Amino acid sequence: MNSNFTHSPILELQIILKNSPVGTVLSAIAQINLPNWWLAGGAVRNTVWRSIFGKDCGLVINDFDVAFFDADGDRSQELAAKTMLTEAFPEYKFDIKNQASFARWRHGRRTYTSTENGITDWLHTATAVGVRLDSQGEWQYFTPYGLDDLFSGIIRPTPGHVNDPAAKQKASEFLQKCSYLRLG
Repeated sequence: MNSNFTHSPILELQIILKNSPVGTVLSAIAQINLPNWWLAGGAVRNTVWRSIFGKDCGLVINDFDVAFFDADGDRSQELAAKTMLTEAFPEYKFDIKNQASFARWRHGRRTYTSTENGITDWLHTATAVGVRLDSQGEWQYFTPYGLDDLFSGIIRPTPGHVNDPAAKQKASEFLQKCSYLRLG
């Protein structure tokens, strides 16, 4: 853990994200009211890494990954949410995915039983960090692998992706853009 942090890791995460584009879009995502949604992935990871390592770390927000779970849902929910968010924030890209239907259209993927189950299976531990606002506007967190790798700049595959070429390729891309990171 970076010794510069004076708060708990969760509070530090909230402070970093609240004062970034993540903090700007989070309430709009909450208003869409997707079932069991989380904002996770590169927007969270890259915002934290950029905050810690500075502008020399070339990782930026490419899009906002919003995962949700609706066993009875279809792709129209994803498209409607994406349209609403894109209209509200035309400068950003949004990737909205129903984890319940992921295996139906993503060949070779297993079926997920919840949003959390899907996020836990993302490629890297530092990417499998979710945030959202509850109905009272309070921040909630999903951190199945903790926050140590995220705050330490460690690229570690999740258990299901230890020997996955895609995880290795992504790790290589991260290292090319941000020399402060290291493999775990």
